Amino acid sequence: MKPDAGRTFAIEPWVVREPTLDMAAMGQTETVFALSNGHIGLRGNLDEGDPHHLPGTYLNSFYEIRPLPYAEGGYGYPESGQTIINVTNGKLIRLLVDDEPFDLRYGKLRRHERVLDLRAGTLTREVEWESPAGRVVRVRSKRLVSLTQRAIAAICYEVEVVDEPALLVVQSELVANEQLPTRGGDDPRLEAALTNALQSELFRADEAGATLVHSTRKSQLRVGAAMDHEVHGPDGIKITSDATEDTGSTTIIGRVKPGETLRVVKYLSYGWSSRRSLPAVYDQVRAALAAARYTGWDGLLREQEEYLDDFWETADVEIEGDAELQQAVRLATFHVLQAGARAERRCISAKGLTADGYDGHTFWDTETFCLQVLSFLAPDAAADALRWRQSILPKAFERAEQLGLKGAAFPWRTIRGEECSGYWPAGTAAFHLNADIADAVRRHVAATGDTQFELEVGLELLVGTARLWRSLGHHDSKGEFRIDGVTGPDEYSAIVDNNVYTNLMAQLNLRYAAEVAAKHPRSAARLGVNSEEMASWRDAANSMRIPYDEDLKVHPQSEGFTKHKIWDFESTPADTYPLLLHYPYFDLYRKQVIKQADLVLAMQLRPDAFTPEQMRRNFAYYEAITVRDSSLSACSQAVVAARTGHVELAYDYLAEAALVDLNDLQGNTDHGMHIASSAGSWAAITTGFGGMTCDQTGLAFSPVLPSALSKLSFGLRWQGRLLRITITQDEAEYRLVSGPPMRLRHYEEPVALADEPEIRPLPELPFAEPVEQPYGRAPRQRQHGN
Repeated sequence: MKPDAGRTFAIEPWVVREPTLDMAAMGQTETVFALSNGHIGLRGNLDEGDPHHLPGTYLNSFYEIRPLPYAEGGYGYPESGQTIINVTNGKLIRLLVDDEPFDLRYGKLRRHERVLDLRAGTLTREVEWESPAGRVVRVRSKRLVSLTQRAIAAICYEVEVVDEPALLVVQSELVANEQLPTRGGDDPRLEAALTNALQSELFRADEAGATLVHSTRKSQLRVGAAMDHEVHGPDGIKITSDATEDTGSTTIIGRVKPGETLRVVKYLSYGWSSRRSLPAVYDQVRAALAAARYTGWDGLLREQEEYLDDFWETADVEIEGDAELQQAVRLATFHVLQAGARAERRCISAKGLTADGYDGHTFWDTETFCLQVLSFLAPDAAADALRWRQSILPKAFERAEQLGLKGAAFPWRTIRGEECSGYWPAGTAAFHLNADIADAVRRHVAATGDTQFELEVGLELLVGTARLWRSLGHHDSKGEFRIDGVTGPDEYSAIVDNNVYTNLMAQLNLRYAAEVAAKHPRSAARLGVNSEEMASWRDAANSMRIPYDEDLKVHPQSEGFTKHKIWDFESTPADTYPLLLHYPYFDLYRKQVIKQADLVLAMQLRPDAFTPEQMRRNFAYYEAITVRDSSLSACSQAVVAARTGHVELAYDYLAEAALVDLNDLQGNTDHGMHIASSAGSWAAITTGFGGMTCDQTGLAFSPVLPSALSKLSFGLRWQGRLLRITITQDEAEYRLVSGPPMRLRHYEEPVALADEPEIRPLPELPFAEPVEQPYGRAPRQRQHGN
């Protein structure tokens, strides 16, 4: 299927295909075609490097320190930031054809196609090019970042001469400190931190490859990059290698006749450390390279496919009735996997390893959105992400002490654990992150049944965060537990009292911490927890202040929010969205206008805290003032729309969440994938249309289906089992693919699953009163069925 006019990618079920090179969309395609395993990230740049939008080779948590600018400083402000940096580029393979550089901006481009294969985990490119001198060559390349060998990436590069014999020169390179586009804006300190960020410590060439070791100037991290090559082609091929401080180069020269092919397989290995010595890092990357060469190109391909076959058996979402959405959801799930698969006790950043957006920082997005997917599809990756949080607990304790609090105050944005936000209403006051981490622990233990993880990792995280809430809040004269002066998920509100989302998530945090501490009394005692402290957590949770507007019969987002003046949406020009770029925060903070789901997100994650009538009224109220200036919003609105009977609206929001990068809906995909929105599209399907909830009582589903779709099917892992749920317009099928028998609930009806699938009818949905969005901010309506 060819793409629509103005659309970059063809619509196909299992691949993302760019049929022709679109120079104008290069920033977007470099991001969408990025390959990663959670440790290494390679942007989808052309093999020859030029032209490009942003070169990018990233290693998870490899960063440089930079100053944080303040017009006016204040106590507790972070003094420095952390920025992910572009490390040694090993993707480069340059080609000369009879002394003419292979450059798509010159000569004649007869054909150019790139394909991201979601089942093979590879990026393939096919080019037919005529040089300015009239020589015609076909270039084929295939690239992977290994999901099985964490330190390895590899490229197979083939050149076929078409018309006349040609002298081919293939120059394969490692390049450190490559020139980057200016990204520092008005702050020259950022640009300075990222320019020549690596200083050489070792460079060495061998017969068919090279190794470079560098270190950062301020963060004192050491990185090694190595390459090796296998070459196949006509007789007489000559191979030489050399290295300098910032460059390793292997040059392959040969005369190739028409119909002959020169084939080069390039193996790359990467490793970094803040502790290992120079010889140790050198040996690390050389050993990884030896293992890759032992496996061979075909072996790496086979391992990649087997890994992804196993993943997709669980993770695949099948959608009948919307081919574009089908492709988008699979791409989204693939990128969530890439972001965390082999992160292994390092953070999962908001952009994964697809670009340097948000400086490579992780936020609450990881626990609230990404781990909601990984705990059910790739639980080992989710567990490692939470183990990383545990590893930075000492810094969270220090931050809490600095703020005059007890327990752990995790950083709003960071790479290695230090707070990196210079915007104090978030970096200091957005405490909900701590409850989001606790909720991710709760959800992960429920999904996996892993009580050992709960004991070894979860308990310490829960105790630290529960102590924070007990310290941060207080009982007022009425006995209610208040949490004042915080910032909730909605960034158009700040420093508010009793944000409902924050209070409800803190309530869950406190209750779950007390429950787990009581379950593991000896381990809890080693952390200093006693029965009196657990009782104080339960007391705070039971008396938590949850504001409610009796006049409007809705929950205010925070204390007094519904008394604020409503933003004048009809007088707001369309080109002034997102509002934060055109209006002062002062004006946003004192009006009823919402950047992203906040109270609605509370209803998604804590549906037990609202009656069905409250959910309907709340959703209608907040739908009318939410402008979705954040990509995090549409997925949550999709979930709650589905749960409140607005099934067609939920479908519109799901499409917006899933297509945000494939169609570049925000106009900033060149800055990196919106990983949380990608993860949120899976949640919109499973917890929205599937109506899935999980707690200590087990799994429950309340499925619905938009009229445009004839079938929706998804899988998940649950406590050692593999399940698949299939929804049609009339019924739902629950199938236990593997694992022991179990029970779940369908619209609160108990269902016992064993060898045979169980089929249950879908109830007729009651009429849902239509809701309205702010003027000009309704989601794009997809084609709805009758």
